[in-house]
Amino acid sequence: MAVLPNERRPDWLRVRLPVGDNYNDLKNLMRSKSLHTVCEEARCPNMGECWANRTATFMILGSVCTRSCGFCAVATGRPMALDWEEPRRVAEAVTQMGLNHVVVTSVNRDELHDGGATLFAATIRWIRRMNPECAVEVLTPDFKGSREALKVVMDAKPDVFNHNVETVPRLYRRVRPQAVYERSLEVLAWAKEMYPEKPTKTGFMLGLGETHDEIVELLRDIRAHNVDIVTIGQYLRPSPQHLPIERYVPPDEFREYARIGREMGFRNVYSGPLVRSSYHAWDQVKQLADA
Repeated sequence: MAVLPNERRPDWLRVRLPVGDNYNDLKNLMRSKSLHTVCEEARCPNMGECWANRTATFMILGSVCTRSCGFCAVATGRPMALDWEEPRRVAEAVTQMGLNHVVVTSVNRDELHDGGATLFAATIRWIRRMNPECAVEVLTPDFKGSREALKVVMDAKPDVFNHNVETVPRLYRRVRPQAVYERSLEVLAWAKEMYPEKPTKTGFMLGLGETHDEIVELLRDIRAHNVDIVTIGQYLRPSPQHLPIERYVPPDEFREYARIGREMGFRNVYSGPLVRSSYHAWDQVKQLADA
């Protein structure tokens, strides 16, 4: 039975509203440079904490997605023309924020022959040019399974490559109708093949109707494709028009999946109700380096 729309969230999903000088400064900076963050567009529950600590995930290629995933708050429709000055503005924002680790993600741009890979690569290079000490993590679409497009991104040598599988394969038709489970796994495997020394990462949500056995099998599939880092978090419904929450998964279950993942050989598993792909991304990679 799905969670009722007016049902109160459990205590472990309570977060503070975004406030404070750092939050306001960062919001003004993004607006002044006409930039988008997935923090805002996806209504991330950790936005207040991350922005207060002057960290953010930049969303390039515009704010309109060509896909209509059932869980995502990003607008779907006809995207605008590419903004080739966007990579430079992202790099300038990184400089002004003084970041030592930045995450760059995007909407899907299926109408483009390379899915936006060229702009991803340009953003990585601009950040490196202006912020040589800053690590760059990318969270990319599947590029419709184009190995050539993926190579464009990987040849720019991001420090971490991330592509999310989002959910168990049985739920793809409902959750990710324009995506293909096997294709997402293939993209992760290709990234590791191209640059074996670069950490690969993926994430998925709980609370959409998946079973325990399906989650364990999903972890096995991901590990079989040589992924280093996994993030597991609770699905939170962005609006009444999105998929319902089937259940709130308690913290103990998240800890159990983290234990299972570590036993499978993942270098790091981050599993908890409020975990998201980019949450504490710098800490994730630092722990990987220190391991």
